[in-house]
Amino acid sequence: MSNAATNMPAEHIGWSRDEMAQRAAQDIPNGAYVNLGIGIPERVARFVPEGREVIYHTENGLLGMGPTPEDGGEPELINAGKRRISAVPGAAYFHHADSFSMIRGGHLDICVLGAMQVAENGDLANWSTGAPDAIPAVGGAMDLVAGVKTICVITQHVTKKGQPKLLERCTFPLTGVGVVSRVYTDLAVIDVSTDGFRVVELAPGVDLGYVQERTDAKLLAANA
Repeated sequence: MSNAATNMPAEHIGWSRDEMAQRAAQDIPNGAYVNLGIGIPERVARFVPEGREVIYHTENGLLGMGPTPEDGGEPELINAGKRRISAVPGAAYFHHADSFSMIRGGHLDICVLGAMQVAENGDLANWSTGAPDAIPAVGGAMDLVAGVKTICVITQHVTKKGQPKLLERCTFPLTGVGVVSRVYTDLAVIDVSTDGFRVVELAPGVDLGYVQERTDAKLLAANA
């Protein structure tokens, strides 16, 4: 790591997890069919912009997923991450195999996933560290990155130990090669371009130098 920060600041700045999810939701167009990964991506369902209809899909068999109800919801209605959810009017339930047919058949427009690492060429690693004692947890991620038209990532910019997640090359086993289009972190919105990571938007109180110190790849400004 040539330019990586080794320690997080005492008081972290940038977007909260809900704000990251809300920012990602702003970019989802009206009428899109969207799959949300486990973790921060699940929160995106809470923030459908006014005037838009977004149809959320979960790979365990629901099209028309809503957010977790305030009362916790029904125990038998869960998403693929075993989190309680709601169903919007007109939602449809179907077999797990049919759900993956939708994914593999290219019928979903966008997938928002979490990540352990993202490379500047769009490679994604989000299922294993590759360590001998690591527990593989690929789930439907490889199907999603292969079958969904647009792949976005929401993740903290660095790990709990302050190590960058945005790299020149992933060091963990890959989920997909060159699949990521855009990354939403707590510090910035970053596109994966043919020239590498291009910063589209910075979180309030964050400058490009701060983000670069926490990124193990060169960052390009939006107007560069």
